[in-house]
Amino acid sequence: MSRPLRVLSLSTLYPNDHTPNFGVFVERQMQAVAARGDVQLTLINPIGLPPFPLSLHPRYRALRGVAAVEQRGGVPVLRPRFTLLPGIGGRFNASAIARAVLPLARQLHADAPLDLVDAQFFYPDGPAAVRIGKALNLPTSIKARGADIHHWGHAPGTARQVREAGLAATGLLAVAGGIADDMAALGIPRDKITIHRTGLDRSVFRPLDRAEARARLNLPAHAPLLATVGALIPRKGQTYAIEALAQLPDAHLLLAGAGADEAALRARAAALGLAERVHFLGAVPHGELPWVLSAADVFVLPTASEGLANAWVEALACGTPVVTTPIPGAQELLTDPAWGRMTARDGNAIAAAVRDLLTVPPARAEVLRGAAPFSWEANAAALVEHWRRLVSAPLSEQH
Repeated sequence: MSRPLRVLSLSTLYPNDHTPNFGVFVERQMQAVAARGDVQLTLINPIGLPPFPLSLHPRYRALRGVAAVEQRGGVPVLRPRFTLLPGIGGRFNASAIARAVLPLARQLHADAPLDLVDAQFFYPDGPAAVRIGKALNLPTSIKARGADIHHWGHAPGTARQVREAGLAATGLLAVAGGIADDMAALGIPRDKITIHRTGLDRSVFRPLDRAEARARLNLPAHAPLLATVGALIPRKGQTYAIEALAQLPDAHLLLAGAGADEAALRARAAALGLAERVHFLGAVPHGELPWVLSAADVFVLPTASEGLANAWVEALACGTPVVTTPIPGAQELLTDPAWGRMTARDGNAIAAAVRDLLTVPPARAEVLRGAAPFSWEANAAALVEHWRRLVSAPLSEQH
């Protein structure tokens, strides 16, 4: 194909002016794809809004003001609205998104024929993309990242949709081999899945001066410092990091992120007498995270499930070793002791792993090797190669 590949990509997580960190890793990937010049990409970011009077809630009122059309870093972003049923409507989201997006997709296809429909998450994006691809007679690709398989792949009302989308799509991607295995356990053919690692902005995530980073964050210059990055939700396990801190005298903990668990985490820190040593930073702009990661001696993420967490890679790129749980993605990434430790979601176990790294800290240069294979340029190249392979497949294999 001599002309640029024309791709319509769906992503229910994508940044906007109201939530600039929401799906920022998808945006970085798509900007790298657009920068190549061999793909004409249109990003569809469906926005779910509930019916009146729930639409008056402040959370949804802000979303109503998000731009329906904009250019972000060279990527055209379209945001059709679909009807969301909070709390009970997860099973209906894929069909609602397909109904909202299909008229727009038909118009784009009529204006300049598309080659492929892509979904950046397995649910609800995946089933919606399959419906659109079938309506337009186009091949489809779906990417699995973690929770979209671990939760929606097993939840009543969506598990069947996930499996059927996986069977119907032309090709599939998974961020880690463990996620591909989990997909296969759902009945999706393993040989249909290609591993597609995350990327990394190497110009942003790099080692910064630790003393300067701590001064910027108003932290003690010499105290042992742990950091964690992610939404404050039970799955991320920040409570175990706080409990580990109780076993590490004089150490401090930085929590970068916002979420529903914040009050409970603050209460836990206070109950353990750690309120002065646990620092809640709130949602930190993505470009500011290297200061947090460079300030820390150890990055801690006691997560219950991930694919291959961007935060692990970003920590390594800043020269900070990782302590996390022994889930498949971590086992694939942390193959050198200099890059970190894997341990149970338990305060004592985490404290022991942190203590080990603090006693004999790995050299920053050694930690950096763990992030060496990652870049958004390599990620985009692999993604475009995957798309082209699907488009060039025989028609009998595309649907």
